[in-house]
Amino acid sequence: MSSSELVFLAGGLALGTLAGGALIEVIRARPAARREVRVTISAGPSGLRAATLGVPLHAFEMAGGLADVPGPTARQIERPFGHPTGEPPVETGASAQPDADPAPTRLPAFGYGPGTAQGEPTDPCAAQRTAADEANAHAARMATVSAAAVERLRDARRAYDEHAGRRDRAAESADPRAVRAAKDEAQAHFRRSRSAAQDRAAVETAAAAWLREINRINGRTRESGLVLLREAGVEVELLRAVDRASLDADVARIGSEHAAEASRDALTSLAGCEEAERLGSAPPEPAGTTVAHEEPGAGGAADLPATASGDVAILRLLRGDRATMRTIVERLGGSDPDEQRRWQLLVSDLIDAVVARAIDASALSFPPDHVFWGPYTQAQCREIAAAMAALGYRFDGLGGFADGRVPSQRDLSLAVGYAGLDPMRIRRWPAEAEMPALFRDVRVDAGRHLADTAGGLTMGEMVDLLGRRAEPLAELWNAWGRVRPLLLDVP
Repeated sequence: MSSSELVFLAGGLALGTLAGGALIEVIRARPAARREVRVTISAGPSGLRAATLGVPLHAFEMAGGLADVPGPTARQIERPFGHPTGEPPVETGASAQPDADPAPTRLPAFGYGPGTAQGEPTDPCAAQRTAADEANAHAARMATVSAAAVERLRDARRAYDEHAGRRDRAAESADPRAVRAAKDEAQAHFRRSRSAAQDRAAVETAAAAWLREINRINGRTRESGLVLLREAGVEVELLRAVDRASLDADVARIGSEHAAEASRDALTSLAGCEEAERLGSAPPEPAGTTVAHEEPGAGGAADLPATASGDVAILRLLRGDRATMRTIVERLGGSDPDEQRRWQLLVSDLIDAVVARAIDASALSFPPDHVFWGPYTQAQCREIAAAMAALGYRFDGLGGFADGRVPSQRDLSLAVGYAGLDPMRIRRWPAEAEMPALFRDVRVDAGRHLADTAGGLTMGEMVDLLGRRAEPLAELWNAWGRVRPLLLDVP
């Protein structure tokens, strides 16, 4: 390396060192940036504040509520974040002028304006509107469930029809008479071919054709036998599937009809509320908001004729009053013990028939404090009981289930859905061990059912109420002119 190159390198190094030192001094001389928090202190109410804490309140224009006001209405204090304690805060903005006299400002009340609870009008029909929306949604779900049940029934019937077709064809093919006829026809065809044969080869050909036909007939017979055996094994299950699908379709249809009716009732209630609101009158109570529990046998008595207190004899009989039974029997049978026994049997059969019809109609009274029945109204409980009866789980009138058939949780869920209610809203389901006692505190409301359906106790009303159960009571109907006044007697 030559001397001139060394001099050039030394000069470059010295120049770079000077430039770097100068750059470092410039950077050191630059003041450090300070992070600041801007706080706005307002003299107005706390409900009104600027969009940012760094904007004075007098910069806002409140349309219709806050006029343009000159002068300061707030002050801003800039305090460095993490500033040393000894440094005083710096005041900026309009608040730096201590002699300024801020003008009074008209501020809106706290919470004023749209979007607040005070500014939103209440809807007196909100409960009815919510109930209508829920009922419509549930009716739509139940319509879908009903359509799906009908489709499953259609598929089950189609599967059984296909099975029946295969079974019938197999039975026809395996019929010994049909097999014998087919083999006879093959034998006749062989004889005709043999008679027309000109040589031995033609006879052998006819014999081979006959053998192939016999083998085909035998193979078809064996296959038909296997088909018959297989189809016989599935026929019972297919029939059960059709029965189950038919029952499910009927129950789903009933549930859909109940849900549609509940939807119509909810819409009617909503329309009534809106009409009352339009006319300025008090809106009606929303349906289903009050849990009404009637006492057994307490209602319906006023519908019976010729009663002052409603405690007529037949209502007392339905409650099991033995003194009333004894009085009626003595008046009908006189002093003859045989006649008294006969009339007691007839009147007892009448009472039993009325109670049975009330159970059939789900005219029941449910305990208001029950973990399952309590949240529902009496009408809703009766709808659930009716749906359970349609599924085969009937109330026996004594606190249990008829024939010992106890539903499962799935059956109870189906009954709730078919009654037009939403099973998802049930907070606590009875356990399987609690299911047999589901009807333990339920009572038959036969008095109310009788008053609602046959309040006059005329023979036509009673026969219409009892249906087929009225036939064994022909002797009682023949003397109904004597019996009816006694049943309507008031003590």
